[in-house]
Amino acid sequence: MANFSKPTGPQFSVDVYQNEFLPEGGRDVNAIVTVTATGGGTAGSFRPAAARSAAVVLMLDCSGSMDYPATKMRGAREATAAAIDTLRDGTFFAVVAGTHVAKEVYPGDGRLAVADARTRAEAKNALRGLSAGGGTAIGTWLRLADRLLSSADAAIRHGILLTDGRNEHEAPAELRAALDACAGRFTCDARGVGTDWEVEEVKGIARALLGTADIVADPAGLTADFTTMMENAMGKEVADVALRLWTPVGVEIGFVKQVAPTVEDLTGRRTEAGPRAGDYPTGSWGDESRDYHVSVRVPQAAVGQEMLAARVSLIVPDPAGGAPTTLSQGLVRAVWTDDMVMSTAINAQVAHYTGQAELADAIQKGLDARKSGDHDGATAKLGRAVQLAAASGNADTAKLLSKVVDVVDAATGTVRLKAKVAEADEMTLETRSTKTVRVKK
Repeated sequence: MANFSKPTGPQFSVDVYQNEFLPEGGRDVNAIVTVTATGGGTAGSFRPAAARSAAVVLMLDCSGSMDYPATKMRGAREATAAAIDTLRDGTFFAVVAGTHVAKEVYPGDGRLAVADARTRAEAKNALRGLSAGGGTAIGTWLRLADRLLSSADAAIRHGILLTDGRNEHEAPAELRAALDACAGRFTCDARGVGTDWEVEEVKGIARALLGTADIVADPAGLTADFTTMMENAMGKEVADVALRLWTPVGVEIGFVKQVAPTVEDLTGRRTEAGPRAGDYPTGSWGDESRDYHVSVRVPQAAVGQEMLAARVSLIVPDPAGGAPTTLSQGLVRAVWTDDMVMSTAINAQVAHYTGQAELADAIQKGLDARKSGDHDGATAKLGRAVQLAAASGNADTAKLLSKVVDVVDAATGTVRLKAKVAEADEMTLETRSTKTVRVKK
């Protein structure tokens, strides 16, 4: 582990967990990289004084379906008001009403307001005039949020998006183009309220914009959820952090995945960063810890040889366009041995997160099979998911699975599909399928 942080800045650390020993001819090296940020008060180390603040845009679905039942629109207004109350003084913010077009609710004129007692009161007053009507074109909401957020010189740029329906009033390609245009410009948490929205759409928004996705099946839960989301957004202090992976000549990258607190494959999001180096985006950070699984393939070597398989650095860009700052660094090694015990041992962290990734995959494939009428396939996959959840201590996922299957024996993954499953329970399992538990130290 190396720590490059300045004493007055963010305390970032990188810890690498792996079994570095390979048998003769062995090539695959796996490591869990734990990144931890602690200390708070971090933004000033990397941003000029004028840019130490945050900017947030709340995008609220106001399509016609938000009136069915009426509690959805009322709950959304109340939740947005609670989120506005959670904004700290000095934060730039705006509220957008989303239908088949995007409209500025507050402050208007293409501007962002600066949070204080007066602007918070004005924004909450503006919410009272919102009513439901029209269609759903989420790409237009995101593009307006991007324009608003780009008007402020803020270190943290964040969106919160609530929808209750499918994106029916623009082509899928239009939403994809909007996400591509917004990626790297701001992060966004996405929520689906009720059960008439598309899980993959909401998860896709969060995935593209490095945010979180979740379901709020009952509108009564929106206020608590929005308050927590805004509190988390206010806790972010360092933006645009990237995991930089440097590999020696001859080393191939298998994958780079975030594996805690959720499973997200970052492999395809690499941007080149010089000879044999690439950056993988991780978004904004507050006081938190995340785990990443790095898998590389090294050239074959003889017993007794060792090599640096990869160097993992945490970097943040220079706002002035200069060289990025290295926050911390860790090394992934490969050592060839003829000791079978050493070379066949599987590192506990690697084994755990390999299982968590398989768990997420088994849930998704099991639910897909269930929807398509493949009961045998659904039973096998969801049974495997129950087994993995039990073995890893993922109690939250085990509880969600128990609402979709009757568990006969968790240890062996023996289950029966439930004849009737509430739509909210199935959607909750699908939405939260990528949430993981950490290794018990």
